[in-house]
Amino acid sequence: MTAAPGQPAPAGADERLLRTSPLRKLLGRPELGSVVGALAVFLFFAIIADSFLRATSFGTVLYAASTIGIMAAPVALLMIGGEFDLSAGVMVTSSALVSSMFSYQMTANVWVGVFVSLLVTLAFGAFNGFMLTRTKLPSFIITLGTFLMLTGLNLGFTKLISSTVSTKTIGNMEGFDSARKLFASYWTVGGVELKVTILWWAVLVAIATWILLRTRFGNWIYAVGGGADAARAVGVPVIRTKIGLYLGVAFAAWVSGQHLLFSYDVVQSGEGVGNELIYIIAAVIGGCLITGGYGSAIGSAIGACIFGMTSKGIVYAEWNPDWFKFFLGAMLLLATLLNAWVRKRAEATK
Repeated sequence: MTAAPGQPAPAGADERLLRTSPLRKLLGRPELGSVVGALAVFLFFAIIADSFLRATSFGTVLYAASTIGIMAAPVALLMIGGEFDLSAGVMVTSSALVSSMFSYQMTANVWVGVFVSLLVTLAFGAFNGFMLTRTKLPSFIITLGTFLMLTGLNLGFTKLISSTVSTKTIGNMEGFDSARKLFASYWTVGGVELKVTILWWAVLVAIATWILLRTRFGNWIYAVGGGADAARAVGVPVIRTKIGLYLGVAFAAWVSGQHLLFSYDVVQSGEGVGNELIYIIAAVIGGCLITGGYGSAIGSAIGACIFGMTSKGIVYAEWNPDWFKFFLGAMLLLATLLNAWVRKRAEATK
């Protein structure tokens, strides 16, 4: 005999067989707090900024959210696995620089540079994962070192090869137009301009969600984030899981880097510094815990939407954009407190 929803289980009853009420399931979702926050931000800017609700503004907000969301999804998975990547922001720039400079210097088809960039960027991710698992140092230290090395390499190689801090134009090279269609095109729907990054973002979030909820690797991610030693004791391949998570971040950095390159044709070597914090903030606002073992890819998408609405809502409200970082920090604190409260309520109803 099973207990009614909301009532304590009879003595000796198997909790796995008990029914879970819809409310209890809702309170247990890690992205619940971010949904509440997103609705609050939307209503706030809808009231104070008339242009915020225009159709054209919708496309702009989605684009801003997608450029963060592409990276926030794999970063969320990495945080659920209990690790960080402080090199993610500059890795995006590194990916774009490798594509541009290899194509230009080798006078090759642009697609050759794109695939070389993919291999190089995945090597960066594999390096982070390998160093983490071999040295046992905190991911904060490992990826901070990678961040500094890539920042120096980006600037040093660009000046060495181009004699400036930006790459040479490759817009007239073979393959540029077809690559732009894949990474930087757009289409118009009902008067709204939608960038292809929105599609990339949706696909990556869907894949990340499927991995977390429907695959053995997803179970490994949660187990590793909850406790690596305990996960290893029950047969979880901890090393393989963590390296795989860093490879996922590197792949997303490659996608973002190609979008950066094919949107503007040239790349500034100093770009990307500081963006790694925005990716982490989006994941935390979306419900991921700093300590690991809890969160979702959907939550990271909602966190990216909050970022997009805030960054563009301030502009539409005609406020000084210098206030953006203040609002971002305030949202981070409020979202973290709200997520903690939601989690406590969920645990209290069990």
